Amino acid sequence: MTCNNFLFLVVFLLFFNSCKKEYTPRPRGYFRISFPSKSYKSLGMPSPYSFQIPNYSNPERDGSNPDQPYWITIEVPANHAQIHLSYKNINNNLGSYIEESRTLAYKHSQKASSIEEQLFINPTKKVYGTIYNINGNAASPMQFYLTDSIRHFLRGSLYIQEIPNIDSLQPVISFLTQDVIKLIETTEWKKNK
Repeated sequence: MTCNNFLFLVVFLLFFNSCKKEYTPRPRGYFRISFPSKSYKSLGMPSPYSFQIPNYSNPERDGSNPDQPYWITIEVPANHAQIHLSYKNINNNLGSYIEESRTLAYKHSQKASSIEEQLFINPTKKVYGTIYNINGNAASPMQFYLTDSIRHFLRGSLYIQEIPNIDSLQPVISFLTQDVIKLIETTEWKKNK
């Protein structure tokens, strides 16, 4: 190999190596989620309570508890989400129902980054309760209970049927939280006949 060829080879290798860019991995991408426009309808099921639910949801009786006629699941199929509702009559046991709701909400504290409690008071409709906003990679991002403090106790929890990943689920959680708040704000107790 001649000196000129060797020099050309060295310059070529130096030039080739200097043009390489350092590899930087691309951040993980998520699918774009499109949401329907917000519109609501009455629950439309015989029960001691009523409220508004999104038009894109399907209410149905809780099949896993056939002995509880007022337990329902509101399915939101487009977002793989469910709102589970359980109803109980109060019989001098309001304190135990409230403590049970708090315990169930705080079971998510192992995965949650924080749990924020917010009181809900609607004296006109006699609806009082607590909303638990569960932040982080918890299975249920929101839970609540509502009561009139005398006869009715309604507990609810929002679940998204996907692996909890707050980065990808936050848009869905924000979208569905508005629906749960609407449900809470429009809750009324029906009078017994």
